[in-house]
Amino acid sequence: MAKRVSVDKTLFTVTLILVFIGLVMVFSASAVVAKERFGSPYYFVLRQFGWALAGLAAMFAAMRLDYRRYKHPAVVFSLMGITTLLLVLVFFLDRSHNTHRWIRLGVLSFQPSELAKPALILFLAYFLETRTKFMDDWRRTLIPATAPAVVMAALILMQPDLGTALACGAISAVVLFVAGMSLKYYAWALAPLPLFFYVFVVRVPWRYQRILAFIDPYSDPQGRGFHIIQSLIAVGTGGLTGLGLMEGKQKLFYLPEPHTDFIFAVTAEELGLLGATLVVVLFAIFLYRAIRAAVLTDDIFARYLATGIGAMVGVQALFNISVVLGMAPTKGIPLPFISYGGSSLFITLASVGVLLNITQHAD
Repeated sequence: MAKRVSVDKTLFTVTLILVFIGLVMVFSASAVVAKERFGSPYYFVLRQFGWALAGLAAMFAAMRLDYRRYKHPAVVFSLMGITTLLLVLVFFLDRSHNTHRWIRLGVLSFQPSELAKPALILFLAYFLETRTKFMDDWRRTLIPATAPAVVMAALILMQPDLGTALACGAISAVVLFVAGMSLKYYAWALAPLPLFFYVFVVRVPWRYQRILAFIDPYSDPQGRGFHIIQSLIAVGTGGLTGLGLMEGKQKLFYLPEPHTDFIFAVTAEELGLLGATLVVVLFAIFLYRAIRAAVLTDDIFARYLATGIGAMVGVQALFNISVVLGMAPTKGIPLPFISYGGSSLFITLASVGVLLNITQHAD
């Protein structure tokens, strides 16, 4: 296996550009809200900048550490155990916004569900590496492989955070597909979907309202459909070139959380179709380079790691942009690299560092 002289420069550059766009758009989307709530327009962007610096430091460190060092039971199961404990711990802490999602350490806060995604990716890569010839053995391979994902997704769902739970499931499904799991098992996994939908969506009033808003937001434009309508207005108002940076109107107390879940709507309004398309193209390039790394490497462990990290970024970007464009119900999934959120940005950048290290060893 020939060793590359350097990391994938395209992947590295795309990551830096996305982080830069994120910082600019977080400031633009949050300045007015931050001034209103905290007395300073720089409240959110300074925190995001701090997390970006920490995340980039973690990315550079991971980029220099041979990814094969993670292929050790002590590393894999320690990370899984710590993540599970943190997911349980949040239920014993004070609620925030009627949820149990955060661990707060003074001025810092951390969302353990963000750690669940790379933990699952590492576990699946480690566990499935030696079982590629036994992917149809549901007792020795499929159940042990999927059980941790089910447990973590269930804990996240109880927080409640349906979006992140679905993201964990989708990422695991992609890795299992690349590992060679038969499509018939996906059919078995999807069989309980109607019951799941009834119990966790239809029977949960606020989630059911989101479904109704997705189906027809204009049936209640001042109520359940308000958020998605405002998002579509922001996207449509931007036109081809946008209103200009800092000139968007929908972020002024119309869009919910304009610097987090709906930051892509602000991007489309202020930078227009050209700016929004640029962001989508950057994510497409990122995903392509991740797939390329997975294909070029001869190491099965590295292939599953690269696949999982690429899926982690791609799935979340697809979910977030689909929500903003009214193509999916609101789920509260951040746009990787761009949405405000320290734990998401830090863990995503650290994971990209692992992916960049893999590209150093790909043929």
